[in-house]
Amino acid sequence: MVCLYRSLTMFLMKCKILQINRISSIWTPHCISCTANYYTLKRKDHGYFYCNTRIASFKSVFQKENQQKRSPLYQTTAEEVLVSTRRTISFSAPGIVNAAPQSVQPYLRLMRLDKPIGTWLLYLPCTWSIALAAEPGCLPDFHMLALFGVGAVLMRGAGCTINDMWDRDFDKKVSRTASRPIAAGEITRFQALVFLGGQLTLALGVLLSLNLYSIILGAASLSLVVTYPLMKRITYWPQLVLGLAFNWGALLGWSAIKGYCDWSVCLPLYFSGILWTLIYDTIYAHQDKVDDLLVGVKSTALLLQDHTKPWLSGFSAVMLSGLILTGIISDQTLPYYGALSVVGAHLFYQIFTLDINKPEECWKKFTSNRTLGLLIFIGILAGNLWKNKVNRCHGENRKNTSPCR
Repeated sequence: MVCLYRSLTMFLMKCKILQINRISSIWTPHCISCTANYYTLKRKDHGYFYCNTRIASFKSVFQKENQQKRSPLYQTTAEEVLVSTRRTISFSAPGIVNAAPQSVQPYLRLMRLDKPIGTWLLYLPCTWSIALAAEPGCLPDFHMLALFGVGAVLMRGAGCTINDMWDRDFDKKVSRTASRPIAAGEITRFQALVFLGGQLTLALGVLLSLNLYSIILGAASLSLVVTYPLMKRITYWPQLVLGLAFNWGALLGWSAIKGYCDWSVCLPLYFSGILWTLIYDTIYAHQDKVDDLLVGVKSTALLLQDHTKPWLSGFSAVMLSGLILTGIISDQTLPYYGALSVVGAHLFYQIFTLDINKPEECWKKFTSNRTLGLLIFIGILAGNLWKNKVNRCHGENRKNTSPCR
């Protein structure tokens, strides 16, 4: 029986289904709960979880093996050995990053590929603008949506790299950011600089595929990307500068389709996006307000403090007003305004149930803004398709021709 256990264990280890690890200080006692001969282990590492992993205790087997055969493999005491099952395939963002080669993982985490919420928040204003620029009754340009998606990944990664290069010393002092690759010493500043150059080069390739007007407009946003990390040292409104940078796609998306910016449509949309960023990033900043006070970093969370909810309510009202104005100017239809009513309800619930003193609650509210952004996109999409129906009701498009290309 002992030989059978040993053979099975060795086979599974060779197949990389099982892995033997020594117990170290990272496995804290409160993380492990015993049930019969198994344990349930929960570990948080670099933003992802290994939850409810089955850990089999082979105590008796190793004791007998140590007595019968003094194999170097089994010289470890039973209390220092865990045989754990690990999933080999995961399609979640953290799982994909974790599956990459060890030498590549720090760079992927530097881009925050394991936390894609920031990429979504950068990408969604682009989708709003692209959908608004579509011809009445037509779907948005899917090629352009894909192109802007690639650009969002690259520019968000470049922005995070710049931020971490500026904030290396600050990040070391904040518990939530101390494990970031540059702060933890996994990547040097020079390596990060070279990596940044690669990301910006690829992003430039995406930008050069657009029209000349959009190339100039897109290049103008780079100053905001570079200077944003400095704003938290200067002003209590760094979230405003982040909003200016993160919602640039609301201008760029329209110009990429039309070849110019219709400022009567784009500016209210851009302004609404800035207010949206002030909402979600102020909520996000409440996670770190204690550490920010200690290291001397400024934010709207520290400025507004207990008055955060009234301010967020005001930001929400102005944001919705800007979106309504955008809809009126762009001749949006009923589905768009229906979506805005749902967005308003989402913002009300988000702010009403927010507890600014619970970091985990702030994180949940922050990430829920992806849903809010998608609601706006769906509203624009449905409203634009509804225009075709409205036009037919007014006797237009009688030749049954479509302006969609």
